[in-house]
Amino acid sequence: MSVLLTVLAALIASGACAYHRTSLRVWAIATVITTVLAGLLLQAPWTMLILLIVELAIAVPLLMVGFRRRQISAPLLTQFAKVTPRLSDTEQTALEAGTVGFEGELFSGKPDWHALLRQPKPALNAEEQAFMDGPVEELCGMLDDWQITHELADLPPNVWEFIKKNKFFGMIIPKRYNGLEFSALAHSAVLQKLATMSPTAASTVAVPNSLGPAELLLHYGTEAQKDYYLPRLAVGDEIPCFALTGPYAGSDATSLTDFGIVCKQTVDGTETLGIKLTFDKRYITLAPVATVVGLAFRLYDPDQLLGDKADLGITLALLPRSTPGLQIGRRHFPLNVPFQNGPLHGKDVFVPISTLIGGPNMAGQGWRMLVEVLSVGRAISLPSNATGGVRSAVASTGAYARMRKQFGLAIARFEGVEEALARIGGLTYATAALSRATAAAVDRGEKPAVTSAIAKYHTTEFGRIVAGDAMDVHGGKAVQLGPKNYAGRAWEGVPIAITVEGANIMTRSLMIFGQGAIRCHPYVLKEMQALTISDRDEQLKTFDRALFGHIGFGLSNAVRAFTLGLTGSRIGDTAGDAYTRRYYRKLNRYSAALALCADVFMGVLGGKLKFKEKLSARLGDVLSYLYIASAMLKGYEDAGRPEADRPLLAWAFHECVWRMQMALDGAIRNFPVRPVGWLLRVLVFPFGRREVPPSDRLGRRVAALISAPGEARDRLLEWVYLTPTANNTIGRMHALLPEVIAAEPIERKFAKAQKAGQFKSHDYVEQLAEAQQLGVITAAEQALLKRVQEAVFEFISVDDFDTSELRAAVTRADAEKPARVA
Repeated sequence: MSVLLTVLAALIASGACAYHRTSLRVWAIATVITTVLAGLLLQAPWTMLILLIVELAIAVPLLMVGFRRRQISAPLLTQFAKVTPRLSDTEQTALEAGTVGFEGELFSGKPDWHALLRQPKPALNAEEQAFMDGPVEELCGMLDDWQITHELADLPPNVWEFIKKNKFFGMIIPKRYNGLEFSALAHSAVLQKLATMSPTAASTVAVPNSLGPAELLLHYGTEAQKDYYLPRLAVGDEIPCFALTGPYAGSDATSLTDFGIVCKQTVDGTETLGIKLTFDKRYITLAPVATVVGLAFRLYDPDQLLGDKADLGITLALLPRSTPGLQIGRRHFPLNVPFQNGPLHGKDVFVPISTLIGGPNMAGQGWRMLVEVLSVGRAISLPSNATGGVRSAVASTGAYARMRKQFGLAIARFEGVEEALARIGGLTYATAALSRATAAAVDRGEKPAVTSAIAKYHTTEFGRIVAGDAMDVHGGKAVQLGPKNYAGRAWEGVPIAITVEGANIMTRSLMIFGQGAIRCHPYVLKEMQALTISDRDEQLKTFDRALFGHIGFGLSNAVRAFTLGLTGSRIGDTAGDAYTRRYYRKLNRYSAALALCADVFMGVLGGKLKFKEKLSARLGDVLSYLYIASAMLKGYEDAGRPEADRPLLAWAFHECVWRMQMALDGAIRNFPVRPVGWLLRVLVFPFGRREVPPSDRLGRRVAALISAPGEARDRLLEWVYLTPTANNTIGRMHALLPEVIAAEPIERKFAKAQKAGQFKSHDYVEQLAEAQQLGVITAAEQALLKRVQEAVFEFISVDDFDTSELRAAVTRADAEKPARVA
């Protein structure tokens, strides 16, 4: 027994050092002292001696840095260079683009939660709030989604003019160029509010402020290009589009087949250096109405007119619509959401060299330009539109479920509907927190390459779930399209957000963990970068430092994951209040588990992990849900820890943690080296899978919150257009909701009398009059029931049409006429 206890004491000391991430020297000292004391106290001298020999045999060589580098690190460096796959130039550029924010802490296995909570609370300034209360509110009042989607297949002319006049296209353009120079949060808020009224309007405003000429010009344009284009873009004198996707290059933008040849051509009697372009683009938002086209293509210089390279690589240019040979104007029709979107083509289109964004010096730099800018735009546009959509679903579905009666009971009371309402409320809480967190990261100066992918993927996927649940709750009301239907178009448009700016399948399986594992890991990128150092001594020194930091990091995460799993995440320093402290501890556990699994997967599979997309996707899910959960906790703190929000936070948090557990379980279960998988399962799940989805009881509380007025519902509806105007059915439903709830006890009295046969008439209005005469209800109560019944009837009604109204005004033959040449 003394032998076992001595060994156990030494292991506990080593484990404690690993858990707290002490230095190698501290570990050696602590372990040796513990072994000596345990051996003496337990009278186990031989065990003590053997343990000391083992400990010193490990510690001494590792503490002799010069010896360690020559005898251990040098051969490992040679082997590492052989097995590490060489990064392509495009992969290297993607990794170097962007910055690492708090997601790096989540990958560390020991997040600094105080650093998260020290981040400033995101908030609109006075000018931005005035814009939300003024032009944005006014624009929402002008939007009629049925008119836009069915009658015009476009925004009305007065809406286009209003958008331009009030600089909606200039939110990211600095004031010195006559733009609004809004924060990313304000940009997000504007898009969210517009999305609650018209996805078409939101998309139209989003594109010029996202990946497009303005953003590219701000970062890379020449001064002459900035001075000419940016003021014109800010006020809508120029409508921009950016053409990247083609038939053979979508998510894989580096496979562009569009090309340009540097050449000289006589223009107006003058020999001009320029580019002859051939391109075929599709899915280009705003292309049909664009006056200036941003174009991505591969540039070749066979005569070496710009330098000594023949293949310069991906390059970006700005083409005026009037460019001879540019074919533009026809439209795609994306799932009945008619934002301007279409193809553009050109063959042997000659443009002067000055059209290159940034001038000739930026030739071949297009891929770097794109990946650096795309992360910022992707962090705002689609997450904001998706957040507006799910917030709108809370407003409409929560109110509708309280108004709509079946079997004499509001359908919000049915458990099946409660389940859907709970998902709508909980996922909206998570989506709003995620969207705000990524906007705040941009405002802090970050270029969130990894978290923008997380935000794009998960906000749109949550939007897909919420849109489906909203359709289910509304039933036939949402199926019948028409002016009264506020849910159908949102459901139709879901696949658009899923597909654009990086298809979700690709984003999940390739980008989130693929970039996160290297960008966020504290040592992997340093080890890989060591291979590029030409000086051997410096290379070995850098690699040695990273390697042994990595080894200690891996051991620490193994101990932390096992310890926190063994204790049910009940120990450890953390942040938060008495309510949320357990949540932070839970995330500590899964952060350590992610870091451990990522290290093991990369270490065992090496470069093959790139092709194990399902494993990468699952590990990316864990990183994503860690980030979403941390965003929710930060949002809860920023809101002042409102007690009313706790059911929403709890539901969304338990959903995230359950999904994390299942993703880790799936990754470990499918790991191809089974003995390694078995060991990981013991370390990560010592007592098996213990997390569960949100309970029915918790779901009932969330459903109740979103189907009744209150501060929690109000916070979920931030930046939703709720003014009860004629064009805003959801706003009028929201305004009626307090009266609907006030009428419920009166309805129960009325129903009781009705069931008792006290009324002679079968007409509802006449029965109300009888009820008043019999003293069942008062005159005020009668007026309330009548008013609510009339209003609710409008909201549950659907449209019908004459057949002639549904026929297309333009035949297919008309639609297939050849594209005109601009």
